Amino acid sequence: MASVQSLSAAVHQRLAEALSAAVPESADADPLLRRSDRADFQANGMLALAKKLKGNPRELASKVVDAIPANDEIKEIEVSGPGFLNITVADAALVRTLAARAADDRLGVPYKTDPGTSVVDYAQPNVAKEMHVGHLRSTVIGDAVVNLLEHRGEKVVRRHHIGDWGTQFGMLTQYLIEHPHELDHASDAAAGDGGADVEGNAAMARLNRLYKASRVLFDTDPEFKERARDRLVKLQGGDAQTLGLWHKIVDESKIYFQGVYARLDVEIADEDVVGESAYNDDLQAVVKDLEDSGVAVRSEGALCVFFDDVKGPDGTPTPLIVQKSNGGFGYAATDLAAIRNRIGDLKADTLLYVVDARQALHFRMVFETAQRAGWLPEGAARQLPFGTVLGKDGKPFKTREGETVRLVDLLGEAVGRAAEVVREKSENLGLSEAEITERASQVGVGAIKYADLSNSMTRDYVFDLDRMVSLNGDTSVYLQYAYARIRSILRKAPEGAEPVARAELSLEPAERALALHLDDFADTVAGAADLYEPHKLAAYLYQLASLYTTFYDQCPVLKAEGGPDQVANRLFLCDLTARTLHQGMALLGIRTPERL
Repeated sequence: MASVQSLSAAVHQRLAEALSAAVPESADADPLLRRSDRADFQANGMLALAKKLKGNPRELASKVVDAIPANDEIKEIEVSGPGFLNITVADAALVRTLAARAADDRLGVPYKTDPGTSVVDYAQPNVAKEMHVGHLRSTVIGDAVVNLLEHRGEKVVRRHHIGDWGTQFGMLTQYLIEHPHELDHASDAAAGDGGADVEGNAAMARLNRLYKASRVLFDTDPEFKERARDRLVKLQGGDAQTLGLWHKIVDESKIYFQGVYARLDVEIADEDVVGESAYNDDLQAVVKDLEDSGVAVRSEGALCVFFDDVKGPDGTPTPLIVQKSNGGFGYAATDLAAIRNRIGDLKADTLLYVVDARQALHFRMVFETAQRAGWLPEGAARQLPFGTVLGKDGKPFKTREGETVRLVDLLGEAVGRAAEVVREKSENLGLSEAEITERASQVGVGAIKYADLSNSMTRDYVFDLDRMVSLNGDTSVYLQYAYARIRSILRKAPEGAEPVARAELSLEPAERALALHLDDFADTVAGAADLYEPHKLAAYLYQLASLYTTFYDQCPVLKAEGGPDQVANRLFLCDLTARTLHQGMALLGIRTPERL
């Protein structure tokens, strides 16, 4: 089905045509239409245009009104103040537009006219290390961005650039060779009690202990450090024993990662996980090309790229180091090799990196280097930086002992809190324990995701579970409960009472407010996708649930005074609201239980 034009877009088009007819020299002028508390919409573009033409804005506004032909969309239009246009749309046009939206499975959300291929780099955990709260934002934001882009028709290639290469793996494999008993899975029984329901958690806890033990030895024993460095050379050279141990570490880590992602309700396929090691064979070519082209130069033995505006506190240039003086490679070389692969082999038009804002300088330098080398078209790569998760004290979120909070512990606590809410609210629903457990997972995980996504990604936010699982305020629980309440009303509708749009009926103020907001859904989704801003969709959904609450309080549905036709029309508004909440929440990666 073709996309459905919103009523605001139809009104905007009417005004633009009238403006062009009234003032031909202003053919490209924007009426600047927006929602208003004085009418349904207000257009104030006449003020700026009149100033440009040195005319009277009220006279110009009156000319525009006179140039609008009779139509079904606009019920009333008046010139207000210095030249604003206050516009009220017709109830019938509003209901007809919503009926067209309801007839479309996509609720009128348009496909992009020029979809391309985007590679989205997000959820980048490190092998042999437990995922912590710092991995939450990249995973949740990246998943929502991917959902939005795919819904708009974009081809999306997911890339999870895991840390699976480098010095620490020489350290780990050497430690395992010297402590073979550590490979005994019997030690898994002692692998901590938090998050035990996550697949691979015990093995990861063991790997985490091994990492800490090997790091202590690496930092305190010079001879072990030398052996570990030699082991890294063997790993990079393809030594069979070393590679075997490395594969074991990576494979067990991936099982754990998938377990955490499953708990977080994020789908990640094996082929999407492409770690640093995947680009190892390309690093020498990256170095050669950069050096041969003069983009990078040798400085004190290291291969560096310099930038005029990047300097240290003492004023000396701070370069991007592609290859260290000892011949080793850092993150920059791998990131550059990944860009060459994503643009050259995957034929991507856009590269998106959902990465902590604190890495902004690194990625700016990497992108500029790739552009200088001719590997990256200008503007094709973009970092989507996100802020920090804070504790209630306003500092980066830590445990009481000052340790980084494990993600599995965070999810477990959220689900536990949600279970209390679900159990309390579902006393009269007769839910089984299995149903309560399922809904608690959906509510708890949804609460964490929504708290993240409802904030602009660049902002820090405070992690407060009490607020997140509250039924009041801007929370996913409030939205989920609104959806469940609507589904309950639809189930209680008497036989023969179906949701049907009745364009001939006049609408109450609460109905009109809800209907006008429903009509904004497609434009909101398109804007959130095009600007990579899922928080705008979250804000829309919260306002939708709030407007529905007002509608529910002021406009009886099943006992509407206007008879069967008004019941049908209000059931239609209920049904479209539920579908909009369901689709919008799904794009954010959040479930909407039918009963709550």
